[in-house]
Amino acid sequence: MLFLFKYIDDLIGKGFEWYTILQLMMYNSATNIQMALPLSVLLSSIMTYGSLGENYELVAIKSAGVSLRRAMLPMVIVVTILSICAFIFSDNMLPVANKKYFSLLYDVRQQKSANFLPEGVFSSSFPGYTIRVSRKDADGQTLHGIMIYSANPADNNTNVLLAKEGRMYRTPDNQFLVLKLKDGVKYEEATGDKNLEPRQRLTRFRFKETEQKFDLSFMKLKRTPENAFNSATQMMDLKQLKYFRDSTQRQIDSTIKVNYKLLVPYIKYFSIATQKKTPGLNYIPFKKTDALGGSTLSKQMIALNNAANEVRSVQDLVKNRGDMNKDANKSVRNYIMEYQKKFTLSAACIALFLIGAPLGAIIRKGGLGMPVVVSVIFFLVYYIISTIGEKSVKDGDVSPIIGTWIAIIILTPIGIFLSYKAANDSVLFDMEAYTRFFNKLIRRKEA
Repeated sequence: MLFLFKYIDDLIGKGFEWYTILQLMMYNSATNIQMALPLSVLLSSIMTYGSLGENYELVAIKSAGVSLRRAMLPMVIVVTILSICAFIFSDNMLPVANKKYFSLLYDVRQQKSANFLPEGVFSSSFPGYTIRVSRKDADGQTLHGIMIYSANPADNNTNVLLAKEGRMYRTPDNQFLVLKLKDGVKYEEATGDKNLEPRQRLTRFRFKETEQKFDLSFMKLKRTPENAFNSATQMMDLKQLKYFRDSTQRQIDSTIKVNYKLLVPYIKYFSIATQKKTPGLNYIPFKKTDALGGSTLSKQMIALNNAANEVRSVQDLVKNRGDMNKDANKSVRNYIMEYQKKFTLSAACIALFLIGAPLGAIIRKGGLGMPVVVSVIFFLVYYIISTIGEKSVKDGDVSPIIGTWIAIIILTPIGIFLSYKAANDSVLFDMEAYTRFFNKLIRRKEA
């Protein structure tokens, strides 16, 4: 539904086949697994252990001498296997799905609208023709007040067709759009017998009924080669991300050396060695407060102009090279972030399971009521922290490793704490326990 709401304007009215939209939705579903899988692990674990607690099955397990940790061990193994599968999916299948999805979405958004003949507009949808329709009936096929301009650059002429009424339809193979016109006239301009004037002859045809056929081959979805999207980080696996990260880092290191060599000539005024004074020459004493005090006005102007030119040269050089270095560092951060995200999907499944399973045992509520509310709250916390971390990485505020793993770092201690509380039969979410505590506290104050 999110995909349809987001791209509905790019899909409607372009004449796509049903399987094209189905392909887009399928590829988009694959790309959303990295967000849906942690949520599903969290929700299912809360529902499962909440149902066990609600039906007193956890009590029966503990009364048989089996601890909660041992009861959770089979699910820990299952979630670990699921995390390994998630890593394999993230490294092998997700880049392919992203490449197919974004390449198809790009071509879909570039596709022209299939609303060939809007009302009251000169439409140039068909090459070589300009068509205007005054009004359409409710069926969308019956037309009124039709005007068709057809230009032939080879003959340098223009033909005009006017019709009171018409009907449009597509051929069964969708190759042509047919306009069946009634009660109209057609004007053609042509050269004369001696080819002296380009508009020497005007011919007029009146008709009761005629047909105009327009080729629809230009409306077919033109696919861009998928290799054109290989440079995007979402389309790379671990090996490719590591290769491009290392190559970009080497480029940055070499650029720094080049920048140093380019800037060295501009600091020559501060690197000239002090020479010994030559006997018989009068030297102008140097004053730090007035470096040009001993020179004439013209020499001062020349020196200042030279200095200003040097400053502008350094500014332009530093700005251009600095922008290049900034873009390269941003690319390195993106490579590292995508590299780490291959692992965070697996870690998120384990971290959210450590929260969900003990939380369900503490809440002791199954079904789709309280577990859904609690799981959505925790997932929103995870998603918001992850989004803030990734944005901070892109802006260069934090390290890519910290920004990518910050949500896991925050949520894992919470999961360990909840597991400890559940193993010790904590009343963490028992409102009666909190009520009794506050009542005792109030009585103590009154006493």
